[in-house]
Amino acid sequence: MTDTLKELNKNLQDIPALLGINKIPWLIAGPCSAETEEQVLSTAIELAKCPNVKVYRAGIWKPRTRPNCFEGVGEEGLKWLKTVKEKTNLLTATEVANPKHVELCLKYQVDILWVGARTTVSPFIVQEIADSLRGVNIPILVKNPVNTDIGLWIGAFERLYQAGIKKLGAIHRGFSSFEENDYRNKPHWEIPIELKRLIPQIPIICDPSHIGGDRKFIEPISQMALDLGINGLMIETHINPEQALSDAKQQITPSELIELLQKLNVRDAAPTDMLVKAQISRLRSSISRIDSRIIQDIADRMKYVEEIGRLKQKYKIPVLQMERWETLLKDHIEKAQEKGLDKEFTKALFELIHTQAVKKQF
Repeated sequence: MTDTLKELNKNLQDIPALLGINKIPWLIAGPCSAETEEQVLSTAIELAKCPNVKVYRAGIWKPRTRPNCFEGVGEEGLKWLKTVKEKTNLLTATEVANPKHVELCLKYQVDILWVGARTTVSPFIVQEIADSLRGVNIPILVKNPVNTDIGLWIGAFERLYQAGIKKLGAIHRGFSSFEENDYRNKPHWEIPIELKRLIPQIPIICDPSHIGGDRKFIEPISQMALDLGINGLMIETHINPEQALSDAKQQITPSELIELLQKLNVRDAAPTDMLVKAQISRLRSSISRIDSRIIQDIADRMKYVEEIGRLKQKYKIPVLQMERWETLLKDHIEKAQEKGLDKEFTKALFELIHTQAVKKQF
C-alpha cells in the first residue's frame, strides 16, 4: 500500500454522514441526460417525494462513442439543475470530463461531481481535473474505468486526494467486455470488493442502470449490491423514459423507482443473535480449512506443471497445447456444473490457473 493510500484511508470524510443521509439504500437518481428544463424539473419534483433520494443526477455533457449523437445541452442544463435545488432541496450531481466542466459546475453551485468511466482510464485527464479542484473540497465520485483495471481506479482517488479532495466516493458501473453477456457491462463484483478491502472507508455506490443496460435488470443488480454491503445506488430515472434522448432502455420512471425500493431487501450490517453468530463462525472455520486444502492442491499442481515444463523444454515440445487445454476446460466445466457450480465462475477460475501454469513452463 502506498503512502498516499494509507493517508487517504486515514483522512477520508464520510460523504453520507456529511450529506445527512441515513436511509439505506440512499439514492442518486435522475435522467441520463438533461434534455429540457421541463423534463429536468418534472422528474426532480417526483423524485423529491421519495425519502431515499437525496441527490438528483443529470448528464450535462454526454461522452458518446460515435459523433452526431445527442451529446448533452451543455451550460444551459446547469441552470436547470440550480432550479431543481431551489425548488426541491435535492442536492445536484453531474459528470465532469475536463477542467472547463469543473469551472462551470462550480459557477452554478453543483453539489457533487463525478468522473466518468471513460475519463478514469486517462491519468492525464484525471490529473487535470484534480488540479482544477484544488482548494475546493466538494464530494467527488469516481466511476470505475471501463476496463478491469483496479489500479486506474485507485490512481484516480490518489490524484484527487493529493489535490486536497477528502470527500471521495466510488461508483461501480460495471466493465466493458467483448464476451457475450446478458448485461451491458459485466459487474465483476470482485473488483469493488477488492476496492473496499484496500480503501475500507470509501463509500461505494452501485450503478445498476449502466451495468444492466436494461430496466429489467435494475432490481436484481440492486439487490445483489445490497447483499454485498453496498449501501448507495445510482439509478437513471426519467419522467418519460421511452422518449429519452440517450439510454432510454435503461431508465425507469420515478413511480417505478419507488416500487423498486419496496421490493428490495436491506440486510443488517452484522448479525446480533448469538446463536446465528456461532453458526456463522463454525461455517467460516470449515471454509478456512477447505481454503487451506485448495492452496495446497494448487501448489502441488504447479509442481507437476513445472516438471512437465522441463520435459517440454528437453524434447522441444511447445508449451501451449491448445487442443488439450480446450478439452480439459470443457471437461472441468461439465464436472463443475454437475456439482452445481456456475459455468462462468468455473471457466474464469481454470483460465486463471492455466495462465499461471503456462508461465511456469517457460
